[in-house]
Amino acid sequence: MSTTENATGVLNDLIEINNDRVAGFEKAIADIKDENIDLKEIFQGYAEQSRKNGQELAAIVGNAEDVETGTSAGGTLHRAWIDVKSIFGGSDRAGILSEAERGEDAIKKAYQDALSSNELPSEAIATVQNQAQEINAAHDRIKSLRDTAKA
Repeated sequence: MSTTENATGVLNDLIEINNDRVAGFEKAIADIKDENIDLKEIFQGYAEQSRKNGQELAAIVGNAEDVETGTSAGGTLHRAWIDVKSIFGGSDRAGILSEAERGEDAIKKAYQDALSSNELPSEAIATVQNQAQEINAAHDRIKSLRDTAKA
Protein backbone atom coordinates (compact mmCIF):
# COMPACT_ATOMS: atom_id res chain seq x y z
CA MET A 1 0.00 0.00 0.00
CA SER A 2 1.39 3.42 -0.90
CA THR A 3 2.03 6.18 1.60
CA THR A 4 -0.79 8.21 0.05
CA GLU A 5 -3.22 5.31 0.44
CA ASN A 6 -2.12 4.82 4.05
CA ALA A 7 -2.60 8.52 4.79
CA THR A 8 -6.04 8.48 3.15
CA GLY A 9 -6.95 5.42 5.22
CA VAL A 10 -5.94 7.11 8.48
CA LEU A 11 -7.83 10.27 7.58
CA ASN A 12 -10.89 8.26 6.54
CA ASP A 13 -10.78 6.40 9.88
CA LEU A 14 -11.00 9.80 11.59
CA ILE A 15 -13.81 10.90 9.29
CA GLU A 16 -15.71 7.69 10.09
CA ILE A 17 -15.40 8.05 13.84
CA ASN A 18 -16.46 11.68 13.59
CA ASN A 19 -19.51 10.51 11.60
CA ASP A 20 -20.14 7.89 14.30
CA ARG A 21 -19.86 10.58 16.96
CA VAL A 22 -22.41 12.77 15.16
CA ALA A 23 -24.78 9.80 14.89
CA GLY A 24 -24.26 8.92 18.56
CA PHE A 25 -24.93 12.42 19.82
CA GLU A 26 -27.94 12.82 17.53
CA LYS A 27 -29.38 9.57 18.90
CA ALA A 28 -28.73 10.77 22.43
CA ILE A 29 -30.37 14.14 21.71
CA ALA A 30 -33.47 12.40 20.37
CA ASP A 31 -33.71 10.13 23.42
CA ILE A 32 -32.88 12.57 26.22
CA LYS A 33 -35.79 13.30 28.55
CA ASP A 34 -36.72 16.81 29.70
CA GLU A 35 -34.90 16.52 33.04
CA ASN A 36 -31.60 16.38 31.11
CA ILE A 37 -32.43 19.04 28.54
CA ASP A 38 -29.15 20.87 29.22
CA LEU A 39 -27.27 17.90 27.76
CA LYS A 40 -29.00 18.40 24.41
CA GLU A 41 -27.24 21.72 23.85
CA ILE A 42 -23.88 20.27 24.88
CA PHE A 43 -24.32 17.23 22.65
CA GLN A 44 -25.48 19.40 19.72
CA GLY A 45 -22.25 21.38 20.05
CA TYR A 46 -20.16 18.23 19.97
CA ALA A 47 -22.07 16.84 16.99
CA GLU A 48 -21.39 20.10 15.17
CA GLN A 49 -17.72 19.87 16.20
CA SER A 50 -17.49 16.45 14.55
CA ARG A 51 -19.26 17.67 11.39
CA LYS A 52 -16.64 20.43 11.14
CA ASN A 53 -13.84 17.94 11.83
CA GLY A 54 -15.08 15.67 9.08
CA GLN A 55 -15.25 18.53 6.60
CA GLU A 56 -11.71 19.65 7.45
CA LEU A 57 -10.39 16.11 7.09
CA ALA A 58 -12.28 15.59 3.82
CA ALA A 59 -10.67 18.76 2.45
CA ILE A 60 -7.26 17.27 3.21
CA VAL A 61 -8.13 13.98 1.52
CA GLY A 62 -9.14 16.14 -1.44
CA ASN A 63 -10.47 13.71 -4.03
CA ALA A 64 -14.18 13.32 -3.29
CA GLU A 65 -14.12 9.71 -4.46
CA ASP A 66 -11.61 8.86 -1.74
CA VAL A 67 -13.51 10.52 1.13
CA GLU A 68 -15.40 8.31 3.58
CA THR A 69 -18.99 9.48 3.90
CA GLY A 70 -20.56 6.82 6.10
CA THR A 71 -20.30 5.54 9.61
CA SER A 72 -18.33 2.51 10.62
CA ALA A 73 -21.14 0.10 11.52
CA GLY A 74 -19.10 -2.77 10.10
CA GLY A 75 -15.77 -1.63 11.51
CA THR A 76 -14.21 -2.69 14.78
CA LEU A 77 -12.13 0.40 15.54
CA HIS A 78 -15.13 2.69 15.93
CA ARG A 79 -17.79 0.32 17.20
CA ALA A 80 -18.01 2.07 20.58
CA TRP A 81 -20.13 4.97 19.33
CA ILE A 82 -22.45 2.65 17.48
CA ASP A 83 -22.91 0.67 20.72
CA VAL A 84 -23.49 3.88 22.65
CA LYS A 85 -26.40 4.86 20.39
CA SER A 86 -28.44 1.85 21.47
CA ILE A 87 -27.86 2.43 25.19
CA PHE A 88 -28.76 6.12 25.56
CA GLY A 89 -32.53 5.76 25.67
CA GLY A 90 -34.02 5.54 29.12
CA SER A 91 -30.79 6.03 31.05
CA ASP A 92 -30.40 8.38 33.97
CA ARG A 93 -28.09 11.38 33.72
CA ALA A 94 -25.03 9.55 35.03
CA GLY A 95 -25.73 6.67 32.64
CA ILE A 96 -26.12 8.97 29.65
CA LEU A 97 -22.88 10.73 30.49
CA SER A 98 -21.04 7.45 31.17
CA GLU A 99 -21.98 6.18 27.72
CA ALA A 100 -21.07 9.51 26.14
CA GLU A 101 -17.69 9.32 27.85
CA ARG A 102 -17.20 5.81 26.51
CA GLY A 103 -17.82 7.14 23.02
CA GLU A 104 -15.43 10.00 23.65
CA ASP A 105 -12.81 7.49 24.80
CA ALA A 106 -13.08 5.79 21.40
CA ILE A 107 -12.65 8.96 19.36
CA LYS A 108 -9.86 10.18 21.65
CA LYS A 109 -8.00 6.89 21.07
CA ALA A 110 -8.55 7.11 17.30
CA TYR A 111 -6.91 10.53 17.25
CA GLN A 112 -4.01 9.31 19.41
CA ASP A 113 -3.54 6.35 17.07
CA ALA A 114 -3.63 8.59 14.00
CA LEU A 115 -1.06 10.98 15.45
CA SER A 116 1.27 8.16 16.47
CA SER A 117 0.90 6.24 13.19
CA ASN A 118 3.42 8.32 11.23
CA GLU A 119 1.00 7.93 8.30
CA LEU A 120 -0.44 11.45 8.32
CA PRO A 121 0.67 13.77 5.55
CA SER A 122 2.51 16.83 6.82
CA GLU A 123 -0.36 19.14 5.79
CA ALA A 124 -2.72 17.14 8.04
CA ILE A 125 -0.72 17.02 11.25
CA ALA A 126 -1.62 20.48 12.60
CA THR A 127 -5.32 19.99 11.78
CA VAL A 128 -5.43 16.57 13.44
CA GLN A 129 -3.54 17.86 16.49
CA ASN A 130 -5.98 20.76 16.88
CA GLN A 131 -8.97 18.46 16.51
CA ALA A 132 -7.44 16.05 19.03
CA GLN A 133 -7.14 18.89 21.55
CA GLU A 134 -10.81 19.77 21.05
CA ILE A 135 -11.81 16.11 21.39
CA ASN A 136 -9.78 15.81 24.60
CA ALA A 137 -11.47 18.92 26.01
CA ALA A 138 -14.91 17.51 25.13
CA HIS A 139 -14.01 14.21 26.78
CA ASP A 140 -12.86 15.98 29.93
CA ARG A 141 -16.05 18.07 30.08
CA ILE A 142 -18.28 15.02 29.70
CA LYS A 143 -16.23 13.16 32.31
CA SER A 144 -16.58 16.09 34.72
CA LEU A 145 -20.34 16.24 34.15
CA ARG A 146 -20.55 12.48 34.70
CA ASP A 147 -18.57 12.72 37.93
CA THR A 148 -20.87 15.49 39.16
CA ALA A 149 -23.95 13.44 38.24
CA LYS A 150 -22.64 10.45 40.19
CA ALA A 151 -21.96 12.52 43.30
